[in-house]
Amino acid sequence: MVKIVLILLFSAFALFGGSIKWEKDYSTAIAKAKSMNKPLMFIVSNHNCHYCVQYEGTTLRDSKVVQKLNNDFVSSIAYIDENPIFPHQLEVPGTPGTWFIKPNGEPMFEPIMGAVGSEDFLKALNIVKEEYKKSTTRK
Repeated sequence: MVKIVLILLFSAFALFGGSIKWEKDYSTAIAKAKSMNKPLMFIVSNHNCHYCVQYEGTTLRDSKVVQKLNNDFVSSIAYIDENPIFPHQLEVPGTPGTWFIKPNGEPMFEPIMGAVGSEDFLKALNIVKEEYKKSTTRK
């Protein structure tokens, strides 16, 4: 019986994978990024946006993406339909918009707009990680 329960638990984990460790708000995420010396991935989303739902249901649930984000980034998401509080310079013309931000609050790049596929998103995460590493070693 114990073997069956363990097999079911491992199967469920393999099927559904882990999930992104989201920080609850922008200011908490920035503080954690500073303390951990990691870049922040900040998403501006909307519960009523087809592409946001697609992005969150596919790319942001991909096990490789989840693992990369949880290991190398601090992650936070704000839903514009919930009146979130975040800096004005991070507003986007549409949703979803994905920002990569240094721990001092400075955006690293322009936001990625739209629902990006898993493979392209992983490539972007690798670029951001390398650029962040370069920027912290140049001091």
